[in-house]
Amino acid sequence: MTPDMKLWTGRVDAGEGELARRWHQLATPFAPGLPAGIGIAGFACDEGVRRNQGRVGAAAAPAVIRKALANLAWHQDRPLCDMGDVACSDGDLDAAHLRLAAAVEQLARAGHFPLVLGGGHETAYGTWRGLAAAHPDQVIGIINFDAHFDIREAAEATSGTPFAQIAADCAATGRPFHYLCLGVAEPSNTQALFARAGQLGVQWLLDSALNQAGLANAQRTVQDFIDQVDMVYLTIDLDVLPASVMPAVSAPAAMGVELPVVEALVSAIAASGKLAGADLVELNPQFDIDSHGAKTAARLAWSITRHLASQ
Repeated sequence: MTPDMKLWTGRVDAGEGELARRWHQLATPFAPGLPAGIGIAGFACDEGVRRNQGRVGAAAAPAVIRKALANLAWHQDRPLCDMGDVACSDGDLDAAHLRLAAAVEQLARAGHFPLVLGGGHETAYGTWRGLAAAHPDQVIGIINFDAHFDIREAAEATSGTPFAQIAADCAATGRPFHYLCLGVAEPSNTQALFARAGQLGVQWLLDSALNQAGLANAQRTVQDFIDQVDMVYLTIDLDVLPASVMPAVSAPAAMGVELPVVEALVSAIAASGKLAGADLVELNPQFDIDSHGAKTAARLAWSITRHLASQ
């Protein structure tokens, strides 16, 4: 993994001093021994989307999101490093998951906050495995912003199976499985998936309940979930947003959850002091319009890191 530092370019306000810095001015290549900060890793993979009969193209997203992040104002108080991308050009998703898990574990053990840029939602299994390896004795709860449960049963891993894979790993190792899915679209999930979610003890809120009127209840649900676990893994499938805001995904949402509601909840999760790592997935640049999707993904990444509690 070698980061492409040419992606980190943007405006320089040299006359305004240190407080005028932007992401591209902080970004450095990952190396052992760097001061603990925010560590970015990409998962340039949409093999799981292809297997799940979706619109491929998310493999190009990590570079696009970096470009959108590069020129944003830096309001954090910690360093930033880039580890580069794990690719899956040979179709071997299992091997790619192992490489991503190793990268996330390395970042976490070095004290960095792992921020993974997907890739399809198959990204989640690799992120989870890395966090679980880095924190073997901690109860890690998963909060997923998503129109879909992604707990399908399938003969091979896809973008629709990551949380079923995680549940199976937890059952095999005796680790508790705590999973909260926010923004579930009832028309996009079969009765079989709702039944399986119940069997697995999944908690969820429908997209119809996640609006400004329901925000206070959602915040209570999220806080109650956080209180049950030692650490939180946050994963954001961008198809949770309305298609009018985020058409650049494999499965655009007919209704979705408005960005201000998602951002308010994401910011609260980041500020909880329990967030161990996060990823953003499913951006498909082939269907982006004037980089709106990339800018939205970058905004959410900015919000996660901006509101991280002091470590």
